[in-house]
Amino acid sequence: MQLSPEQLTLLQQLASPALPIGGFSYSQGLEAAVELRLVHDEATAAAWIQDQLHSVIGHCEAPLWALLHQSWHAGSSESVRHWNRWFFASRETKEIRSETEQMGWSLYKLALELDWLGEHARALLEGLRPLCLPTVHAAIAVQADLPLHAGLTAYLYTWLENQVMAAIKSVPLGQVAGQRVLSQIRRQIPDTARLALQRSQRQPPALQTFAPQFSIVSARHESQFSRLFRS
Repeated sequence: MQLSPEQLTLLQQLASPALPIGGFSYSQGLEAAVELRLVHDEATAAAWIQDQLHSVIGHCEAPLWALLHQSWHAGSSESVRHWNRWFFASRETKEIRSETEQMGWSLYKLALELDWLGEHARALLEGLRPLCLPTVHAAIAVQADLPLHAGLTAYLYTWLENQVMAAIKSVPLGQVAGQRVLSQIRRQIPDTARLALQRSQRQPPALQTFAPQFSIVSARHESQFSRLFRS
């Protein structure tokens, strides 16, 4: 399905780091990985982000986003509630839970201001507590009639760019090094999205949250003495 100019520009806006929902303030454990010297240069930053994309995001958050998109498209309020609750319960540390809730609520408030949501979506999201980021993002994609694969690709790219920006600040990396990492890993997003869609279509959906190193490093960040980021 070809995107209209309106859909394409909305997709770009949704993926923009200028979107005021607080993504810049989170590193999702990367800052703690730098403190632990697991990440210390361009090569290790690329390896960390790539592993997160494939082993964490690609196995859970990406197929979960697809399930939410399908739920919104089908008009199933109960399914939306179920997967929103499921996702929040799968977040293993306080910081990661706070991140998805804060960004989800901020994106919802922004969507209200910009009239990105229909009446049904507004009413359902208003009553969800906690309100997770992928739940709101998928709702906006469905309201704009964005194809599932396009919306998921935008969601993954936003995550990737935020990770690269966190690496630039915390490793630190130069801007060109950051762009090399971004260019290298963005090419892997289409395959990640394709595999995530396959996971979402299995019965039951193949959602996997087993990522012990990520969980341990995220928990370590909660007590890290000096921090630039909130996760």
